[in-house]
Amino acid sequence: MTAAGTGRTLAAAKAHARLVAIDALRGLVMVFMLVDHVRETWFLHMQVTDPVDTTTTDPALFFTRLLSTFCAPTFVALTGLSAWLYGQSHSKAETSMFLLKRGLFLIFLEVTFVGFAWSAQFPPTTFWLQVIWAIGISMIALAGLLHLPRAAQVVLGLVIVLGHNLLDPIRLVPGDAFYEIWAVLHQRSVIQLGGGLIAKTTYPVLPWIGVILLGYATGPWFAKGTDVLVRRRRLILTGCIMLVGFVVIRALNVYGDKPWVAGADTLRTIMAFLSLTKYPPSLLFLLPTVGAGVLLLALFEKYQDSKVMPYLAMFGGAPMFFYLLHLYVLKALYLIAVALYGLNKGQFFGVDNVSTVWIWFALLLVPLYLPTRWFADLKQRRRDIWWLKYL
Repeated sequence: MTAAGTGRTLAAAKAHARLVAIDALRGLVMVFMLVDHVRETWFLHMQVTDPVDTTTTDPALFFTRLLSTFCAPTFVALTGLSAWLYGQSHSKAETSMFLLKRGLFLIFLEVTFVGFAWSAQFPPTTFWLQVIWAIGISMIALAGLLHLPRAAQVVLGLVIVLGHNLLDPIRLVPGDAFYEIWAVLHQRSVIQLGGGLIAKTTYPVLPWIGVILLGYATGPWFAKGTDVLVRRRRLILTGCIMLVGFVVIRALNVYGDKPWVAGADTLRTIMAFLSLTKYPPSLLFLLPTVGAGVLLLALFEKYQDSKVMPYLAMFGGAPMFFYLLHLYVLKALYLIAVALYGLNKGQFFGVDNVSTVWIWFALLLVPLYLPTRWFADLKQRRRDIWWLKYL
């Protein structure tokens, strides 16, 4: 093999390692998400508040819930990074159009197939604007913001992520000017749609736009030919800065989230320190979750030859398919349990122990993995089927 051929082979291997790490991290997000959605299926009678009330919540339930907080921030940041990688083989105009169309498609999925999977109600009376909606809106915003200079993207992303909690005191009520817009951007609220229909803005989108923009702005770190060690050092430094920043700002207890109060014992104090606001995600929610994701991305790239990486990457290679599949499987299981045992927890069917959540998670992982692997393979084989890329 010629020197040029060897160079191309090494570059291809580095690019493959980079992409496997990204897909594997996205796959880990999907696995953690499954844990949380199993919890929501069997613990509807013990819904947690936002932030979690650490004085009354069982520690096992708290830490099971805490695991899932890693999911949305990491996934949104990876969505921004993936958009930049997509743009390396497409023009900015093509990338913008793809983001616009996929964002609109995700919004459509949220108010139809995803919404029905949660409610099993048709026609719906409530539209829950949740994480898929937030990703869709963020992609649409990124479709325009990617045309800014990279420095402007970094500054704007940091201003949003670091500063959006300054907007928390602004609380609008129905009838106020711009109430609906504010409910979508930064205030978890209810929008009256008319005809008895309402929309609940569970995931206000402003902070997520900052996260996806910063994810996009880190794209050049992953450019072809970039030194892997340099990229890894940048990721480790960034992740550590975010985690240290979280500890310092949280300890000061003056900004970035609701103040915390020491608990009755050490465990409850740790829980209070880690109890953070997700809706919308506070600065202190985003720092440790995205920071942990950045460190894991560096770790996954370093150990991309590990035997577990292909399995995680398979989940991450077809995330929307897995998302829809697991929601419908969980809803079917819940309805079967209600039919067999009735509503044993007031208005819900539920279980008594968090350990049951983890047992069900373990039981579902392989059955959900097999069809996801089939679909991920189909996406790779049939690139001529244009709509597959949207899943």
